[in-house]
Amino acid sequence: MDPDERILVPVGPGAERWRTFAGERTLVVAARTVTSLVRVLDVVPEIVHDDPRVTVVFAYDPTSAFNDGVLDLLRAGGCRTLPWSQLGEVSPDLLISASENVDVPHGDYPVLVLPHGIGFQKFVPDSAGTGTRLSGLVQDELLRARRAWLAVSHPDQAAQLSAAHPGTAGRTVLVGDPCLDRLRASAAWRDRYRAALGLLPGQRLVLVSSTWGGESLIGTRPGLPLDLLAGLPADEFRVALVLHPNVWSAHGAWQVRVMQRTALEAGLIAVDPTDGWQQALVASDLVIGDHGSVTLYGAAIGRPVLLGAFGSEAVPGTAGYALRSAAGRLAAEPPPREQLEAALAEHRPERFAAVTAAAFAEPGHALPHLRALVYDLLDLPRPKPLRPRGTRAFPLPPPGPAPTLSFLVHTEVGRDEAGGTVVHVRRFPAGAAERTGEDESSFWHLACDVDEPDTRLLESASVVCAPGDRAGEGVADLLSGLPGARLAALPREGGCLVGLRDGRTVLVTPAGVSTGIDAGAAAAVVYAALRVGLPLFGTELTLRFGARRERVVLRAPESYGGPAPSP
Repeated sequence: MDPDERILVPVGPGAERWRTFAGERTLVVAARTVTSLVRVLDVVPEIVHDDPRVTVVFAYDPTSAFNDGVLDLLRAGGCRTLPWSQLGEVSPDLLISASENVDVPHGDYPVLVLPHGIGFQKFVPDSAGTGTRLSGLVQDELLRARRAWLAVSHPDQAAQLSAAHPGTAGRTVLVGDPCLDRLRASAAWRDRYRAALGLLPGQRLVLVSSTWGGESLIGTRPGLPLDLLAGLPADEFRVALVLHPNVWSAHGAWQVRVMQRTALEAGLIAVDPTDGWQQALVASDLVIGDHGSVTLYGAAIGRPVLLGAFGSEAVPGTAGYALRSAAGRLAAEPPPREQLEAALAEHRPERFAAVTAAAFAEPGHALPHLRALVYDLLDLPRPKPLRPRGTRAFPLPPPGPAPTLSFLVHTEVGRDEAGGTVVHVRRFPAGAAERTGEDESSFWHLACDVDEPDTRLLESASVVCAPGDRAGEGVADLLSGLPGARLAALPREGGCLVGLRDGRTVLVTPAGVSTGIDAGAAAAVVYAALRVGLPLFGTELTLRFGARRERVVLRAPESYGGPAPSP
């Protein structure tokens, strides 16, 4: 897509010669930043669907510092796009933007400005000068011409705007918040979102949310995702990172991924800035955020919230600013797991009810209100729908990252209430975690999948594991090329085979009904048994990993009742 290429159809002089649909009104969507474009793309299809009377085209405004990615998004969506310089020639009936900073050509058509976040809760750099301005406040010229209409989600926002700029008086329309409505409608899909992201039953998802700028969470604590991964057992927690699209646009996806490379290799779910943050938020169990809108959305849908940063650019008196005192803080000490566990245990969904009530009004009605407003501004009768449409859940997100292949494994051997042996296994991504001390009942070892691409890790591993598609290989095959490995684990029907370098093999099987034991957990049990001197054959114990407790038996392969696997 050439950003300067003029289009001849469906709008422009002589367009009627080429077009198929003879629209009665032209709706132009301003495409200036990824943030604003994504917000409009979420709502416009829900407003003008099934109506051939409305021709929708997009106008690309390249003037933002955050324009990178806009053309890619337009191209991916198949949006018919004209250059901003052509906008003055097409005489639209309405322009919709979620960016208040567009330089709209002279004309008499209305301009509807949607918020690209929640309200007007942040001071941002003013591109017209060296100071700051209130995010969301449109330019004076549009207000003086009485062309602008500003959609708000709460009556307090209209009062805030009027106090900041008297020209907004009478130009605001209360519509509610379509994004919050969809988040709430998506609650029933939570388990499906979690499965799509790769979460296992019992795992808790920690969502790290950051706005943009030097005072943001990612700007002040760029190492936080890796710190979380290092301190949270991988079988119990996953970590997702939602960055404001301006971070990706300003620095580039390449830079962001390089800066978070170790965290990504350790299993961080980096959410696409154009697709998936809403689903990740619904799937989450806890939000670590800042003064950005995603943090406030998390509070509004009842998630525990810890603030990892809170910038001075937050606007006092707004609902977003109220989170500063309503939410807890993620401190440097104690370790993050203790703070997260406490926040999860102490949280009550109504904790943020007052903050939510100050940010959102008319819940559940935003899209109908917006649709009525758009058709009024287009001066068109609203079409009668073939069937009523409710608020739609967000679709399934893109799949999560591939599984982590290397872990530092901590095993602790103890006793349960009845005196039975318990092996507690905690696994941490090898690239993120560090070993701590050992004693006579707790140990560390490095376990790697045979497909681990980091040869330094693989060659240093005490335990090597094979995935299911390589289960036909023997223990000797796995150990022969890795002289540092003491154990090799392979899945077998009904359990896992763990082989030692001295030729002994142990079959680890569930003692009862089971959903399956993975090779890494089985190897950890055998490793712990060797370290504390438990018999390798005929031992029954309890394996604890993640949210699971599993009774397992260690036995000789030939005693299992099937053919003995080759060593």
